[in-house]
Amino acid sequence: MRIWLDGGLREVDDAHVSVLDHGLTVGDGVFETVKTTHGTPFALTRHIERLARSARGLGLPEPDRDEVRRACAAVVGAEDVPLGRLRITYTGGPSPLGSDRGDGRPTLVVVLTESPRRPDTTAVITVPWTRNEGGALAGLKTTSYGENVLALSRAHEQGAGEALFANTRGRLCEGTGTNVFVVLDGVLHTPPLESGCLAGITRALVAEWSGARETDLPLDVLERAEEIFLTSSLRDVQAVHRVDGRELPGAPGPVTLKAMKVFAERSAADTDP
Repeated sequence: MRIWLDGGLREVDDAHVSVLDHGLTVGDGVFETVKTTHGTPFALTRHIERLARSARGLGLPEPDRDEVRRACAAVVGAEDVPLGRLRITYTGGPSPLGSDRGDGRPTLVVVLTESPRRPDTTAVITVPWTRNEGGALAGLKTTSYGENVLALSRAHEQGAGEALFANTRGRLCEGTGTNVFVVLDGVLHTPPLESGCLAGITRALVAEWSGARETDLPLDVLERAEEIFLTSSLRDVQAVHRVDGRELPGAPGPVTLKAMKVFAERSAADTDP
């Protein structure tokens, strides 16, 4: 495995980040996960733009977009991976211990690993913790992922593949690494960005290509939705066959199947929409 670290490709054993890196000590960093298929990243421009937005939101200097693109090309070109997870991480760099940032340059790491194809359906649970839609990190894709690690671990303990959060107002928000869509009376809905959810790349494309409505929804909509599905860079569109103790027989349903088909066709036709 070869990794891009601060300006060039390195062998994995030679790729070292300082133990004082702010991304390690306090989670002061942002990241993107990009799907690659036979060496081609999907929606890379959108991912780089979101990386820059997250960096601005966290108060980091914006990354050099051209450098990020060169790093991705170099890493993808160095690895032969049919279906891959391209991870771009950008942190505050070496800093004093504590919340103060140092005056050094940020750290950029890009790595590619092979990813298995996701199942067509999965089970989800809801968790008692909430997303803070008014918090400083709302809508940013930061490396402060402790909440997600804990929630996903609970999901796995209960035989599920994802955990879903409400926000502080009890409204449906998002998963640990996914956006969520529901079908009500045959109409497709997804929570608005004001809910505190991440502006997912796949979410935006599915909403545009499948005509989903952004709707403020209570968490208990999951108890009556006709269909539920998740979206993310590596899941694409993935149906939900169980939420907590409620089974959704026949998943994926017709609306989900149509969204799967449309996304597969359009993403294959344009790899950087």
